[in-house]
Amino acid sequence: MTTEPSPADNDGVHPPPQRATPSGLRASDAEREQVVEALSEHATTGRLTLAELEERITLAYRATTRDEIDQLVTDLPASDRSAPAPEPSRRKLTRWILAVMGGSDKRGRWGVGRRVTAVAVMGGHTIDLRNAELSADDTTIVAVNWMGGTDIYVPDTIDLHVGGFSVMGGTGEHGSTRAPRRGAPRIRVLAYNLMGGTDVWRMPEEANDVPLKQARKIAKKSA
Repeated sequence: MTTEPSPADNDGVHPPPQRATPSGLRASDAEREQVVEALSEHATTGRLTLAELEERITLAYRATTRDEIDQLVTDLPASDRSAPAPEPSRRKLTRWILAVMGGSDKRGRWGVGRRVTAVAVMGGHTIDLRNAELSADDTTIVAVNWMGGTDIYVPDTIDLHVGGFSVMGGTGEHGSTRAPRRGAPRIRVLAYNLMGGTDVWRMPEEANDVPLKQARKIAKKSA
């Protein structure tokens, strides 16, 4: 009596083992860097604020699978580098801030020009960049204070450079001392003070979504 050969006996060929789906595969360092680059591009087109960018980049570097990486860009359009990108729709960019014998506040989600000049004459400014939308990877903020002052707040993951000079005044740097993230957007603060001052605060992640008074306390503790 003969029996039919089983599929495994045919020419000694065995069916291939089941493999994990692509989304469940382990992510590589190159894939993490690729999504970080894509997220940074979306931040400079106004789709992500600085806080949102840094939050997603933190998750990207912690991701272990492709599925976790893909989740970070599901609500963002795919970029096609071979085709010219359409002009993104964004909030009106701020390039000048003026306060004369008064004050101004720039907080929340607002568009930051490549170069912003803030002038305070016997007045003051609060410039909060935690949830701002950058228009470039390299942003310059020029703070000019005459008998006035400017407070500037940036996430501590940003590549921050502070310069300028003061006459009968000063510029102070406060908050977190953590090193900036590699490849992070750069913000240059040039402060020129005449009988006035500029305070620049580097804010840790846990201070992103809290009022400034509380955020400053958190930043002091992280120094």
